[in-house]
Amino acid sequence: MKKEIREAILQEKIKFSKTVAKEKSLAIFNILKEKDFYKNADNIMVYITLENENEVSTEPIIDDLMNRGKRVFVPLTVHKTKGLIVSELKDLENDLEVGNFGVMEPKKETTRPAEPSVLDLVIVPGVAFDKKGYRVGHGAGYYDRFLPKLSKKTVTVSIAFDMQMIDEVPADCHDIPVKYIITEKQFIGCMKDNI
Repeated sequence: MKKEIREAILQEKIKFSKTVAKEKSLAIFNILKEKDFYKNADNIMVYITLENENEVSTEPIIDDLMNRGKRVFVPLTVHKTKGLIVSELKDLENDLEVGNFGVMEPKKETTRPAEPSVLDLVIVPGVAFDKKGYRVGHGAGYYDRFLPKLSKKTVTVSIAFDMQMIDEVPADCHDIPVKYIITEKQFIGCMKDNI
């Protein structure tokens, strides 16, 4: 079921022009940057956008956080264990290279590992979401293994285009919902729907 959802949404997203994706990404960023959980966070983990999939761009977020003097962390995938290493990003231009799945990741010499417990805010990627905060990822399960390692105080938020919202994601017992979802049209507090 998740595979079908993933494929349908990815097909829809490909139809977006780069201009439309950029406009919607900016609208999402403008909502995010006004939220207290964003303004008050000191240590933030952000994924690097997959350009070829028309994902919501995280570049304005990374630029903004760095301009505010926040500590920015990015995920480094460990292919063998399907785990994530949290690595501090100091220089968006020079710290990264193409890694697994064609995603920009820290180079060996610029990997600066940190414990997941230091994070105040994690921006969680996904392909499809429901209002309860459950998500369909890219299918490898990296974030399913990573999210349980976060502190209970860590805020998790997903940013997505409105067309990535679906009525219900088939959730397993090990799936951990995100606390908030932001699209270009809405801000969703998921926790109230999980009760």
